[in-house]
Amino acid sequence: MTDENAPSQPTTPSPRGLPYALGAYTLWGFLPLYLVLLNAIDPFAVVGWRTLWTIPVCLIALSLAGRMGDLKAALTNRRVMLTLVVSSVFISVNWVVYIVAVQRGAFFAASLGYYINPLVNVLLGTIFLKEKLGRLQWLAVAVAAIGVAILAAKAVDTLYISLTLALSFASYGLLRKRVAVGSLPGLTVEVLILAVPAIIAIALAPEARNGVSGEIGTNALLFGAGLWTAFPLLLFATAARRMAYSTLGFVQFLAPTLVFILGLTVLKEPLDPVKLVCFLIIWTAIAIFCLDLLLRTRAKRRPPPPA
Repeated sequence: MTDENAPSQPTTPSPRGLPYALGAYTLWGFLPLYLVLLNAIDPFAVVGWRTLWTIPVCLIALSLAGRMGDLKAALTNRRVMLTLVVSSVFISVNWVVYIVAVQRGAFFAASLGYYINPLVNVLLGTIFLKEKLGRLQWLAVAVAAIGVAILAAKAVDTLYISLTLALSFASYGLLRKRVAVGSLPGLTVEVLILAVPAIIAIALAPEARNGVSGEIGTNALLFGAGLWTAFPLLLFATAARRMAYSTLGFVQFLAPTLVFILGLTVLKEPLDPVKLVCFLIIWTAIAIFCLDLLLRTRAKRRPPPPA
């Protein structure tokens, strides 16, 4: 099996993957507008339905792509299965916390979590993948840590949302990077693993909020949540194969920026001074992080010195 998540290494950055990356991060950025329509449903039930409806979407996509053999190979590989069991726990935690944040109206906390996420990726890469950080990367991590510390001191009630989202998705990404299975077969295995917990979550939810006896519109929205789960992940996997990973890193900040703008404008969440200061510090860290990516990309493009 091949790992679809592994980025290609073209000699020159290709723009062919940019539309896919923009599509994935735009869909993730506008996801809160969709999830607020499901506020009447228990968050665990929403994740349950989101999981169950993702299963047929993935199976149909695998069948159309002629890749059912990859699914069978993953299901019969013990090491792959053990890793995907753990990754499915991380992604389900991420989904639950994100939906809780949306239902609480904590859009800024959710946005902050995904701003922090790339910086957590850098730290995890250093710890587990033995990647070395440059001075600018360490500076970005240190600046981001200051922003999180301020939030910890003054906004404890939403700090767990930001940190849980960042840590769970970064841990999920680390596991998926290291396991030898493609994005679509891997996601299919994960939602199959989560099928039984999903059914239990729906059954244990309060009857008025489990979505079982909902109207046709609610049922359609729950089915759409499955599509909104699978489709952006497939777009992301395609983008990662077709464009330079450093370029993809820049596009990654589109989603939390959209969430921040929606929270401030459409969804009307008040932005208190502490959160504003925290965001300004995190944005500074991101600017340093992106500057480092830009400098590294330019260095790779330079022709080697003549012998």
